[in-house]
Amino acid sequence: MRKLDILLYTRASGGGGAERVWAILANGLAARGHRVTFVFDEKVSNDGVDPAVATIDVGKGHVGAVLRLARLLRSRRFDVIAAAVSVNCVKLALAKVLALSGAPLVFSYHGFEEYKTGRLSAVGFYALPLFVPLTRRFVGVSDGIVRALVDRWHAPAAKTERIYNPVPLIAAATAEEIAARPPVVGAVGRLSREKGTDVLIDAFARLTTPNARLVIGGDGPERQRLVQQAADLGVSDRVRFLGRVSSAAEVYGLARVAAVPSRTEAFGMTTVEALSAGLSVVATDCDGSREILAGQYGELVPIENAAALAAALDRALATPPNPAPGVARAQEFSAEAGIAQWERLFAGLATGG
Repeated sequence: MRKLDILLYTRASGGGGAERVWAILANGLAARGHRVTFVFDEKVSNDGVDPAVATIDVGKGHVGAVLRLARLLRSRRFDVIAAAVSVNCVKLALAKVLALSGAPLVFSYHGFEEYKTGRLSAVGFYALPLFVPLTRRFVGVSDGIVRALVDRWHAPAAKTERIYNPVPLIAAATAEEIAARPPVVGAVGRLSREKGTDVLIDAFARLTTPNARLVIGGDGPERQRLVQQAADLGVSDRVRFLGRVSSAAEVYGLARVAAVPSRTEAFGMTTVEALSAGLSVVATDCDGSREILAGQYGELVPIENAAALAAALDRALATPPNPAPGVARAQEFSAEAGIAQWERLFAGLATGG
């Protein structure tokens, strides 16, 4: 495989969700010898981007970002250009038009409700058919996203494919190590409404398992409200907010059971990370977690049902751990597997595929 000149573009240089995926992908492709330019609207600290990856901050302003991208596309002949999340897909497409660039363009969609996050984000969904002539591939991070892109948003099936997010797996603990831990429920994710942490705290307050504790990794706009909720429910002494963590292992290394209480989840990297760590997983019945757990690698409960979530967590805490099946399942979503699939896609597009 020849070495490619690749441009990746998204909202920020790191963090959670698509931004983290794009940083992992940039690092992985650079490690395989490709020339990677990682472009973003905002530089964040401790983003983990490898020095081998060239980085460009084009700023948050939509017009300015499009113009800077267009200048970059005019100055370099990229083998392939790709954007993650709909707002950045739209901006990269506009830049491609302004630059008269012939580089193959890829749109990558990471959430079911991105269209609700702003006008340009909505354009990336409602006007998707208008981008078909400009775009060589539409990628969804799960089968559920691909179905939505084709059935609801009218992406052409022949140009749409699924590539699971590349997930850096956590070293698994043994069954004995997990069983020896205190009854800790671990959760990792942005503290925003769609992640359902409020439902988890409600569920935790209902647990009957003696001495149970809840450890939450992540930060976001809901943090103060969630802290107050824990106090109002009388469980603040047993709920620990770690804030932003550098790795899910900081939480899952303490826990006996993992909770993924999302209201919506297109994929669910934390679900995979929990499986790789050897934990039992209780998740809400979102597309992403349903696809990953596949009816046998964890328990699904109805979305926003705190009573059902509490009952499932009590059962999981009372059940002897059996890490092996979940650890094996997590391997199917490893960073190596995801990066290899993206590499194959880019190589095919660069040669006219």
